[in-house]
Amino acid sequence: MYTSTIVSLLSAVATAAASSATVVTNNPIGAAYTATLPATAFDKDAYPDGGNVKGYVYAASSPDGTGVIFQVKFSGLPSEGGPFLYHIHDQPVPADGNCTATSGHLDPFLAGETPSCDASAPETCQVGDLSGKYGKITSDPFSATYTDDYASLVEGLGSFFANRSIVVHTSDKTRITCANFTTTSTSTTSSSSACSSGAASSSSSVSTRSVSSFATTRGVSPSTSRAAGGGSNATATYSTPSASSSIVTAGGSANAPALMLAAGAAALAYAL
Repeated sequence: MYTSTIVSLLSAVATAAASSATVVTNNPIGAAYTATLPATAFDKDAYPDGGNVKGYVYAASSPDGTGVIFQVKFSGLPSEGGPFLYHIHDQPVPADGNCTATSGHLDPFLAGETPSCDASAPETCQVGDLSGKYGKITSDPFSATYTDDYASLVEGLGSFFANRSIVVHTSDKTRITCANFTTTSTSTTSSSSACSSGAASSSSSVSTRSVSSFATTRGVSPSTSRAAGGGSNATATYSTPSASSSIVTAGGSANAPALMLAAGAAALAYAL
């Protein structure tokens, strides 16, 4: 009885402390970061013969500063353990590549993992729960592009993630691999190298294509395939997308990030 009362009180306190995520409208124009997966997996059981998931998560401020555009590409996933998950975690990957040290999901509004993320109400989810909001990894190769209005590239905010990491998990939340976000140039003329991630750089062969057209859709089912579990504001394609890939905004005002995303993607492709 006493234990039950304590649990109920703690649950009530947690519920009261949690709040909906706020839309970020002042992301710095031109800011871009990439987390590129390393050549070797953290979970050696997933790759007994060596190797790792190939791919990256590219993130750039929207042209009007509202939200962050994410471009996600993964391939070479384990043959078992799906559907796979990926999240922004609260801490960076240390030099030894230990994904366990990245702590839990980025969750400045204390949404928690229970109940599970409701993709139709992304503001109630953990900021870092990208696969919860926009779809799990259900195919190989996997690709998705979307705008998340609650992620921040403004230092000092709790939802700022440029100094944090991406972690890829199996369906039972085992951590397969992880990578840190580092600065990426959005200029197509840049010859600087793409970001390293975790303790090792990736030898990823995943190609990045420029997005030459952009469509914003709010409350309308997109014509492209939607990631499993994603809400009506998330678009995902499960193979390398064509140059006319659609992007769907999540919650905020419509914007047109085609040129910025295309430039960043081109720079990343050059470096990879």
